[in-house]
This record gives sequence, structure tokens and C-alpha cells, in this order.
Amino acid sequence: MHSLSGTNKVHHAKGLYLDGIRDGKVWEALNAHTGARYTQHSTGVGDGQKGFAEFFGPFLERNPVRQIEVIRAIEDGSFVFLHVFQSLNNGESKWVTGDLFDTDETARVVEHWDVIQTFETRTKSGRTMTDGTTRIEDLHRTEANKALVRSFCDACLINGDFARAADFISANEYLQHNPDAADGLDGLAGLVSDLAARGETMRYWKFHKLIGQGNFVVTLSHMQMGRSHYCVFDIFRLQEGRIVEHWDVTEKILAPEEWNNQGKF
Repeated sequence: MHSLSGTNKVHHAKGLYLDGIRDGKVWEALNAHTGARYTQHSTGVGDGQKGFAEFFGPFLERNPVRQIEVIRAIEDGSFVFLHVFQSLNNGESKWVTGDLFDTDETARVVEHWDVIQTFETRTKSGRTMTDGTTRIEDLHRTEANKALVRSFCDACLINGDFARAADFISANEYLQHNPDAADGLDGLAGLVSDLAARGETMRYWKFHKLIGQGNFVVTLSHMQMGRSHYCVFDIFRLQEGRIVEHWDVTEKILAPEEWNNQGKF
């Protein structure tokens, strides 16, 4: 097995998404960008090239006008994460998605996870769900930043000890893109308090994936709010050893009988 540049991996991940879905060249994209297998975790889509084609054929017919923009691309080892904005049929529906791709030794896509959420135009912070910096820097801090986010997730999100949030999040700057949260540590505390008051206490059960590149770290996790269970991508930007910005994409996990594959994780 040999190493390949990230450019090749990102090229294949973006190509499957943009060539296949945005531009409607489904089979051309599948043949150009997927490997010997294509394991699917988007629960409405079947496994393999056939499952992709069977789902997106009707999708393309329903949505003849497709504006799809990759906002962020983050890679770690064999994994590529894309943060994507979609506007369908001249704004009839707007979505933000998180897509994680695993690649083989030739950099082609062999597995895919995704989360899709309605793009909310009104947010407490005044920011959008996708704006903010996209610049990847501080590559020498990649492993330290991944370790800090892992510790934050364990302490605050898994164990629920939000009193420790200041150990990981900057007290000077914490820019928020979750529509229901204001900026800063107070904004995070307010979100947690508001959810609890509505009987929707937030609890993270498990982190299934954690990848990072420089100042960006991404997690894929199983979260519960109230009685509902969700699949969540959290995207963190770090600076000088503290989390300074956060985006997320959240999707309710459907009942297993509605899955067309092995499930979200």
C-alpha cells in the first residue's frame, strides 16, 4: 500500500459529489471516483454503485436545478470530510450537509457517511450555518487539536460536565454557527439550559469518528435529545490550544425498518 497526496483523495470525494449529484453524471462519477466497493451509511440509499444510481436518478428528476457548493474540505489519513451547502430548484429547498468519505489505496471512495439538515436562515449568533473561515493552518498542531477535542467530547458531551467547558473553549472568542446558540461560553450554556427546560436534555452516547487537519477537527457522533436520537457532525476550529468556532449538522436517526443499508454509523 502506498501513500497518495490529499489532493487525490479530496478530488475523488468532491468528484463523486459534484460530478455525480450537482452535474447529474451519475455513472460517470461512480466509475471515476469509487473503488471496488461502496459501503453506504446514508440510510435512504442502498449499498454499492447500483444503490447510489437508483437513489439519485429520481432525485435528479425531482430537482433539475441544483446549486451545490463545497464550503470546507478536511482530510485525515484515508478520510475526507466535506461541509456542503445545497440549494435545489432555485431555492425551493436549502440544505447543509456533512459528508465523510473513506478511501482506498488508490484514493477512490469506498465508504460514505452523511448528515443533512435544513439550512436555517435565522440564527441566534447572526451567522449562517456555513460561513466563517475555511483556511486550514497550524498543521503541526493536528494531533494536539484532535486530542483536545476528544477530551472536550468525553468530559462535556459524553459525561455532561459542561462546567468544564472553559478548559477547552476559549473565553475570549467562541463563534457559533448552530442556529439555536449564541456566541461564547454563555451561548453554549444557554443552549444546554434551553434544551433541558424543554425536556430535551442533550446527551452524546458515542463518538464514532474523529478526524482533524490543522486547526479543524470533525466528529461524527450519536446524540440523544429528549426521546429522539440523532446523527451529528460537529466541526470545531481551534486556535492556540482552544476551541474558537463551531459548526454542526444534525439529522434524526430513522427506525431500522426504514434503512436501505446497515445504518448511519
